[in-house]
Amino acid sequence: MTTTGGASTALLTDHYELTMLQASLADGTAHRRSVFELFARRLPDGRRYGVVAGVNRLLDVLERFRFDEQTIEFLRDRAIVDQATCDWLAGYRFSGDISGYADGEIFFPGSPVLVVESSFAEAVLLETVFLSILNHDSAVASAASRMTWWAGGRPCIEMGSRRTHEESAVAAALAAYIAGFATTSNLEAARRFGIPSAGTAAHSFTLLHDSERDAFVSQVDALGKGTTLLIDTYDLTEAVKTAIDITGPELGAVRLDSGDLPSLAGQVREQLDALGATKTRIIVTSDLDEFQIAALAPASVDGYGVGTSLVTGSGYPTCGFVYKLVSREDATGVMAPVAKKSPDKISIGGRKYALRRRSAAGVAEVELIGVGQAPVDDGDDRELLKPLVEAGKIIGRTTPAESQAHHLKVRDELPRSASQLSRGEPAIPTEYIGDLNARNPFAPRSNR
Repeated sequence: MTTTGGASTALLTDHYELTMLQASLADGTAHRRSVFELFARRLPDGRRYGVVAGVNRLLDVLERFRFDEQTIEFLRDRAIVDQATCDWLAGYRFSGDISGYADGEIFFPGSPVLVVESSFAEAVLLETVFLSILNHDSAVASAASRMTWWAGGRPCIEMGSRRTHEESAVAAALAAYIAGFATTSNLEAARRFGIPSAGTAAHSFTLLHDSERDAFVSQVDALGKGTTLLIDTYDLTEAVKTAIDITGPELGAVRLDSGDLPSLAGQVREQLDALGATKTRIIVTSDLDEFQIAALAPASVDGYGVGTSLVTGSGYPTCGFVYKLVSREDATGVMAPVAKKSPDKISIGGRKYALRRRSAAGVAEVELIGVGQAPVDDGDDRELLKPLVEAGKIIGRTTPAESQAHHLKVRDELPRSASQLSRGEPAIPTEYIGDLNARNPFAPRSNR
């Protein structure tokens, strides 16, 4: 689903993007052909891989990246840029090419997640909004992927809306779905992106009624016996007994939201089975993260509801993506590689191409990046950069369901070590071929 139409997105940017534009228009360099790349220099500590999310949202924002009359009036009234720049912005349409990793794709240090090719003027304006979207959504998806991996096929429910900004909540729900979550509690995300939603009742609903039985009867009457009853408002044992007395063995699920979840889940499972409710599922919530989900793997649990940790990237709310000029047209019309050389912020100049080198068995071995030239597929490899925009026309959209299917497929390519939650190096190394005049800045620190 796309979000065409609507308000301009052109001011979702930083002031200095426009001042650079004004200066480059004045000195004649604004129209030089340029290549910008978006990548991460490293993964967060303890992460073996990252997950791309936000590409389709980025394309929707690009489609509305227009400087309409109100936007131009704001820039003029604030004297942010001069009249010549305002005149140029009034006709702004991105006319270049963009290729990138698809939503759901795995990335590693140095992966050219997005490659933007156009004039400097057209590309530089997109830096802030592209980074804003991909840093947030990919952080959520990277955390979500670890959670769904350790959930081991048990469904995960995204329920973090109340723990973040209202629009971030919608984006987070989509990112989580891309990384394997089954449903979201967020109805705007369900409406906007068409992903499944789920939800039943909170403790306040039980407390509203004169007794727990009254609350359960009301919920079952309204939603049917397949509903999920929240059973830890008062006495857990009595709640289970009451729930099955009302519904019989047809009760869909019960939810635990507090306490020692592994032991309580075991206790509830025994009681449900003794009452004949052998098919009633047990859903657990309560500030879960990937580490708790992994610890709950042996427990009598059938599903997980995850909120705060998910929407905050499980401790890493950004991926550390940067957007750098790597090649530009020189005064003679030749494309020349350029790169920043600051300590700890080194980048590699030159347009990049990327393959995931795989073994004959289909297991990922190397993130192979060509500098100035495409790596050669040895027969088992997979090309990573997909066309997203050609000559200004958006061509690379995918649906959330397609993105989720892609993620689960490419995650299965990773070596099993990628699932480890302990500190360690990326699951596969990043290697470069081509015109490379510097050491690999994305190699493990021990090798620098």
